[in-house]
Amino acid sequence: MPGRATIEDFLAQRELAFVGVSRDPKAFGNVVYRAMRDAGHRLHPVHPTAEVLEGDACVPSLADVPRTVGGVVVLVPADAAVDVVRDALDAGVPRVWLHRGAGPGAVSDEAVRLCAARGVPVVDGACPLMFLDPVRGVHRLHRALSRRRFAA
Repeated sequence: MPGRATIEDFLAQRELAFVGVSRDPKAFGNVVYRAMRDAGHRLHPVHPTAEVLEGDACVPSLADVPRTVGGVVVLVPADAAVDVVRDALDAGVPRVWLHRGAGPGAVSDEAVRLCAARGVPVVDGACPLMFLDPVRGVHRLHRALSRRRFAA
């Protein structure tokens, strides 16, 4: 379980890769993407076939993200997250956020173990919307309910 310091360190990174933005603007990954961009993050959407998503130029793989990214946000199913994490680590991405909302999200034991084995901090099991100020809607309730879970 990530500590609050790990979460704050991740969100302090202004430039991030993002895996899980979709061609469907109503997809939850897109909601998170827009919120993070609106909060001031410079995001690099990673998509194997799209050239532009949410008005931003895509890169086809994590190997193609700029070396200046401070982390990657992963919003894919857990069984796909392992490959994403492996690619991120191979590309030298220094932090990983495995999204979890309702259900397992992107969190898998293997993905977390890969991060630990390489000494890469991982937020394993939270939604960034719980921590981007101002926290809105149901995310405010989730944040309040999880205060102990994400304590220092």
